[in-house]
Amino acid sequence: MKTIEHLGIAVKDLNKAVQQYEKLLDSICYKRESVESEKVDTAFFKMGGSKLELLAATEESSVIAGFIAKKGEGMHHVAFEVEDIVAEIGRLKAEGFTMVSDEPKSGADNKLVAFVHPKNSTGMLIELCQERKTD
Repeated sequence: MKTIEHLGIAVKDLNKAVQQYEKLLDSICYKRESVESEKVDTAFFKMGGSKLELLAATEESSVIAGFIAKKGEGMHHVAFEVEDIVAEIGRLKAEGFTMVSDEPKSGADNKLVAFVHPKNSTGMLIELCQERKTD
């Protein structure tokens, strides 16, 4: 793993949260994106070499809606940038980690993503991120 790529924060109201974080960070949200497969809308802030991602559910069946219902708004995941996501999934599985899915999928911000189950990481959901190659 190369670096912390971003921190993910689950929020109920994305517009309200963006306004709050713009004031808090004294920085503007540089990107918003919907991820239909995950039923979320996202907003990103750049923080030095890392990013902050706000996530809001677009449907009650979203994982983010379930997370907020159970735990409330707040820290959802830590994302690490990796060079080769398929190799990293294989390495982690060989080390005994449980993946949420065995194959990477499309995520926000031009990334391939995969998640390590929180039961293997002291309760924290870990996201692996690899920049999608552009031809």
